[in-house]
Amino acid sequence: MNKLKTIFLIFLFSIAISACQSVSKKIENTTAIEQKELSKWLNKSESELKSFYGQPDKVEFLNSRNRNYVYVTEKYKIKCVRKFEVNPRNMVVGFSSKNCF
Repeated sequence: MNKLKTIFLIFLFSIAISACQSVSKKIENTTAIEQKELSKWLNKSESELKSFYGQPDKVEFLNSRNRNYVYVTEKYKIKCVRKFEVNPRNMVVGFSSKNCF
């Protein structure tokens, strides 16, 4: 009886581990797709960015005279935050995203 419990627990544990790994892989794939999509905005103008995403939810001014345009969306009660760094010549020079899938 004890061996049966042990085998059953090992079986459940292995299923839980494989489920976590598949979720991690999906998150990694989605993050890679997000990075690829956002990288298309590098060296594009501020006006192109605004025409696609609209007015930013927030503008953060940086010490380097650049500014971050922050766009916040919500999906399944999870906030997605995308930041685009725009230089003084109004060109996108960087980006980041958090919780976007």
